[in-house]
Amino acid sequence: MENKMYQVSTLQALILGYTRKVVTVKKLLENGDTGLGTFEGVDGEMIVTDGHCYCAANDGSAKEADPETGVPFASVTKMSEGRKIELENISNIEDLKTKLDVTIEENFGLNSMHVVKISGSFIRISARSEAAYKAHHVSLKEILQKSQKDFFFDNVEGTLVCVYYPDYMDGINAPGWHLHFISSDRTLGGHVFDVDLKKAQANINKINRIELQLPEEPVFDTYSLKHASKDEIKEVEQGNK
Repeated sequence: MENKMYQVSTLQALILGYTRKVVTVKKLLENGDTGLGTFEGVDGEMIVTDGHCYCAANDGSAKEADPETGVPFASVTKMSEGRKIELENISNIEDLKTKLDVTIEENFGLNSMHVVKISGSFIRISARSEAAYKAHHVSLKEILQKSQKDFFFDNVEGTLVCVYYPDYMDGINAPGWHLHFISSDRTLGGHVFDVDLKKAQANINKINRIELQLPEEPVFDTYSLKHASKDEIKEVEQGNK
């Protein structure tokens, strides 16, 4: 079975400050029902699940995004019934990533992309989001320094949307696991730094094709994407603050 990842722009471009609209939320949802990303001007963290797109603001609140909102960067897929695993008593994000690594290595291999939905009960979620900063060629790191806020969700039901890219795709997206959270009532969310998981079920989809939608406007070609720092990508996307 063919599973496609639809990606908007590249992480290098976002890191270097290309935060302009490439597609709309409506267009994004035509290509996938599960995934993550951000919005024009880096105006909040994006969580896509069950065919709906949610925006987590920098106070941790979440709401459904307007279909005409611009998207500068995102990865989505059409989720299918994949491999299911039960998770219980995982006290930090590194242990969760290790569990997911072992699972995909045993069953699929680490050279493919994967999207995972983990739904259940969480003792604590440590997360962040940010507010819009509409300026061009201002790096993502600088934007986050100006508008990022961190917060915690305690004793919460919800879903982690997890995207995995292999190491050789570094720069197109962040290598390894990237996690966003949305609560069951769809009122809380953000980019996940750490997690204390009580009990949940994971649905794992292997992705074997990618469609990359690059920006069409000429200003995109003024960005020297090869100069995006790998350390900076790791810092802002993987939660290594």
